[in-house]
Amino acid sequence: MPAAKPPEFRRRAVELARRREKSIAEIAHDLGIAESCLRRWLKQDDIDAGRAEGLSTDERAELVRLRRENRVQAMEIEILKRASAYFAREASPGPK
Repeated sequence: MPAAKPPEFRRRAVELARRREKSIAEIAHDLGIAESCLRRWLKQDDIDAGRAEGLSTDERAELVRLRRENRVQAMEIEILKRASAYFAREASPGPK
């Protein structure tokens, strides 16, 4: 997978494509990125600007953060369940 491009690079690429002085394929080739990548950046720019429906960049980042938090909390709950079961067995008197 190619390295992610900085936000400023993306912004300038979108600006160049919006000017329509060259085709998207030519701009992508000149910048050394895939045409599909530039089209995806254009689509995300439309979403962020409110010109199209979808998850904005900020909403997508928040969703990733919340999913990560959810995953961590689920693991913590599982650890606590196992620990409480272990200590319950230790604390209960066994047969003599």
